[in-house]
Amino acid sequence: MTKTDGPAAPPLAPKKPVTREMHGISSSDDYHWLRDDNWQDVMRDPSVLQADIRAYLEAENAYTEVQLAHTQALQDKLFAEMKGRIKEDDSSVPTPDGPYAYLTAYVVGGQHPRLCRQARDGGDEVVLLDGDELADGKAFFEFGGLSHSPDHTLLAWSADENGSEYCTLRVRDVATGEDLSDCVEDVAGGGTWSNDSRDLYYSKLDENHRPSKIYRHRVGTDQSQDELMFEEADPGFFVDVASTQSRRFMVISASDHQSSEHYLIDTEADAAQPVLISPRQPEIEYDVEHQGDRLLILTNIDDAEDFKIVEAPVSAPQPENWRDLVPHKPGRLILSHTALKDFFVRLEREDGLPRIVITETATGEEHAISFEEEAYSLGLSAGYEFDTDWVRFTYSSLTTPAQVYDYNMRTRERVLRKTQEVPSGHEISDYVTRRIMAPSHDGELVPVSILYHKDTALDGSAPCHLYGYGAYGAAMPAAFSTTVLPIVDRGFIHAIAHVRGGKERGYLWYKAGRLEHKENTFKDFIAAGQALCSEDYKFTSPGRIVARGGSAGGMLMGAVANMAPELFGGIIAQVPFVDVLATMLDDSLPLTPPEWNEWGNPIASAEAYKCIAAYSPYDNVEAKAYPPIFITAGLTDPRVTYWEPAKWCAKLRALKTDDNLLLLKTNMDAGHGGASGRFDSLKETAEAYAFAIEVVQKA
Repeated sequence: MTKTDGPAAPPLAPKKPVTREMHGISSSDDYHWLRDDNWQDVMRDPSVLQADIRAYLEAENAYTEVQLAHTQALQDKLFAEMKGRIKEDDSSVPTPDGPYAYLTAYVVGGQHPRLCRQARDGGDEVVLLDGDELADGKAFFEFGGLSHSPDHTLLAWSADENGSEYCTLRVRDVATGEDLSDCVEDVAGGGTWSNDSRDLYYSKLDENHRPSKIYRHRVGTDQSQDELMFEEADPGFFVDVASTQSRRFMVISASDHQSSEHYLIDTEADAAQPVLISPRQPEIEYDVEHQGDRLLILTNIDDAEDFKIVEAPVSAPQPENWRDLVPHKPGRLILSHTALKDFFVRLEREDGLPRIVITETATGEEHAISFEEEAYSLGLSAGYEFDTDWVRFTYSSLTTPAQVYDYNMRTRERVLRKTQEVPSGHEISDYVTRRIMAPSHDGELVPVSILYHKDTALDGSAPCHLYGYGAYGAAMPAAFSTTVLPIVDRGFIHAIAHVRGGKERGYLWYKAGRLEHKENTFKDFIAAGQALCSEDYKFTSPGRIVARGGSAGGMLMGAVANMAPELFGGIIAQVPFVDVLATMLDDSLPLTPPEWNEWGNPIASAEAYKCIAAYSPYDNVEAKAYPPIFITAGLTDPRVTYWEPAKWCAKLRALKTDDNLLLLKTNMDAGHGGASGRFDSLKETAEAYAFAIEVVQKA
């Protein structure tokens, strides 16, 4: 896709070289000036952004608008199709808690959810909180947390109103529908109720946007009176607080990407203080649940690489008292666990597929919930209650809309509570899903999940939308998505490359895609693209693939653009983490210290510096031809700061030798997740898909 004639010329950012010396290595950055030194203030008030930086970002936005103007009718059609597949007055399955059941619901035309409740056995819904009402007149609005008090009289809710993820926590009286005087600022997410409904526990963001402190807030008091319960001194560890399913304990968690430690606060003891379970150890992780007089702990201690579950007495929870309950089994990755009064449940993945395993506490007997499709996605929810025989799960596949089931763990009865409705229609038999294994550079086989319309020709002529992520151990589920169907209906092959850096094939799959092994992630993605083009499959052809990824997946996009530009007909990089070396050298940024375990610490290690420098997309832009690229950013993004995609675009524009389109669009009213509101976000997706369709049509 080449540039369209129009009044807007490509913006050229001025070069203002800044030299960096590190480990005896000198480098120069022409676009460092795009990083506003006042970035912490910009997160809170975007209007204080330096004028020259704002002018550049707005010039890029104007250029993008002109270059995509001729696709507006296509964007509108794509948006209408995606919106038509959403049930506008949709609602969740009510979740019981004591005398009530709670749910979220939308109204026709509404962008934001309402929190509602009804009598446990059904009846009229009462609206407790109206997201559309709260968002009215705001450019950005997103709930951070919603939780009702155990006595059902109060509602804690928080919201982010500029995309920076600084949330304000408030308390609403359910009887009057009015908020109390409580106003707690700079909260990370929401609040967690004490069992007596008198206190809220929350984590607070510091000046560098890191959750580093846990406070206890007494309802009805000023934030200045909140009690500090825990403070983390290491900037590499973030803190959080949650209650156990039993509600007996508050659990304070401190963790980075590779190790963790947890503290218990006994909610039945007056003025209880945190009690440490096990001190942090390098590369040792654990999570805690409570059942009766014991704790159930999910951990990778003692070389349990794919994790095991141990038990320990509540009265003596230290590691010397841990006893294996579900032993480690290589290749079976235990993802999470939940304890209920008479059962405990684990979600695990083996052979690339998830499953739910139920264990009855009294007998130790266990059974798995079975499924028939070859590739699918599972979600598990224990709800609010502890003394229950029921657990809820959500099932979907690339072709099967989400189904919500309640499952009786004692009788093994499975009750379908909801099937995702597609108002404009969805015929499962019109679509085909497959999974192939792509051989990578070192012989490893990379799973690739594939969806296409049954009428799409498999002769190499079809365009392909290839998605990837590959970081932090996050697995990309083979789940149903209505948003991808408009391009599949237009003849695209939709493929997900399950590259190393995720945990699709166990913990080793993650380890093989981080730190010094990070380039495996990029090479796996390229291998997936090559396999889709191979004579064995003929799903697509080189130059017909539009690659897409966001955040750390945006780093993947930048890397493969440098490594194999000829393979791709287009690249969509959403809030891309592309200035990896500079960001990992800047320990003032929110996520830098916690992420040294993921990427390496180039400040402390010359080897880490050289390793990151070898693949960091921004540092490896060259004077050569690149495919069409569409880049997005969020001005108040605390995760991938706006200047990373901006710098990358500026450098690409200065160096690339082709006439292909290069676009940067910065949402000046949003952060990492883009536009708030379920329909506004679809407009951004429609814009990306219009770009994809255009580039393959003109290839």
